[in-house]
Amino acid sequence: MTFTQLEYIVAVDTFRHFADAAAHCFVTQPTLSMQIHKLEEELGIKIFDRSKQPVLPTEPGLDIIDHARKILAERDNLTDMLASKKGVVNGELKIGVIPTLAPYLLPLFIPAFTKKYPNVKLVVNELTTDIIISRLREGRIDAGVLVTPLTEKGIKEDVLFYEEMLAYVSKNNAAYKKTYVLPKDIDPEKLWLLQEGHCFRSQIIQLCELRRISKEGSHFEYEAGSFETLRRMVDLNDGITILPELATLDMTVHQQNHLRYFKSPAPVREVSIVTHRDFVKRKLIELLKKEILAAVPDKLRKNKKVSVIPV
Repeated sequence: MTFTQLEYIVAVDTFRHFADAAAHCFVTQPTLSMQIHKLEEELGIKIFDRSKQPVLPTEPGLDIIDHARKILAERDNLTDMLASKKGVVNGELKIGVIPTLAPYLLPLFIPAFTKKYPNVKLVVNELTTDIIISRLREGRIDAGVLVTPLTEKGIKEDVLFYEEMLAYVSKNNAAYKKTYVLPKDIDPEKLWLLQEGHCFRSQIIQLCELRRISKEGSHFEYEAGSFETLRRMVDLNDGITILPELATLDMTVHQQNHLRYFKSPAPVREVSIVTHRDFVKRKLIELLKKEILAAVPDKLRKNKKVSVIPV
C-alpha cells in the first residue's frame, strides 16, 4: 500500500470517473487503474463497482476511502508541521470565494499575501456556497470564504468580520429623503435583487420580509447578476437595492450620496473562513486569515454581531 494508491482511490471517489481522476492526478488512466487494481488485490477487497456509471465505491470500499482520506490528511499535517518548524512557508492553497464577496475582498488581500509568501501558490475559484461546501467535503479545495452561519455538519466556521448592509436609493424614491431607513421603508415593488442562486438574495428577502410577496411574483421580473448592475438600475430608474459594505468602498462621492444606513442595530452579514473537519494546511489557512483581517477596513473588524441575517 502506498500514498500514491491512496491518492488515486480518493481521486476516483471524488470524480466518480477513472479518466477524470487520472487527469486530476496527472497520470494516464491505465496507470491509475493498474495501481488501484494492485491495491484491491493486496487488500482482497473490491473498492469500486466498475459496472456502474458513474463509478461508485462498494460498501467496504467506502470505509477504505474514508481511512485513506484521514491518512493523507495526517501526512499533509506532518509535512506542514515540519515545514513550519523549519520556518518554511510554501505549498498550494485552494480556496473558494462566493461571487458577492470575490470582486471586493480579493483585491484587498491577494497582492499583500502573494508578496509576503512568494512560495505559496494561491488558487482561487469563485463558487456558490453549495459548491464550496461540496468541494470541501470532497477535498477539492482547502477552505472557503463565504457568508455564515451555515447548518452543515462537519464544516468548521471561523468568523472574520461582520459586514453592514446599506441601502442604495434613487433620488426619485421616498427613502432618499430619510437619514436612516428601516426595512419597512422599502417598497417591494421597487426593490432590485440579485438573481436566484445568490445567498445574498435570500438574505435580503428575509430582511425585508418578502417571502410571501415574492411568491406572488410581480416585482421580481428583472433579476441582476451583480451589484454593479443593481446600482446602475437604481441610477437609471426609480428604486432601491441593498449592498454589502465592501461593495461601497470604491464608490464616487456622487454615488455615496445615494447610500442610506439602516437604523441601529443595522443588519449585517457574517463573513467567515470555512473548512472541513478533516482539513489540513492549518498554517497556511491561519496566514490567509491574518492577511484578510489586516487588509479589510477597521470598521468591518469593529462591526458587532447584531441582527445577523442567516444564509
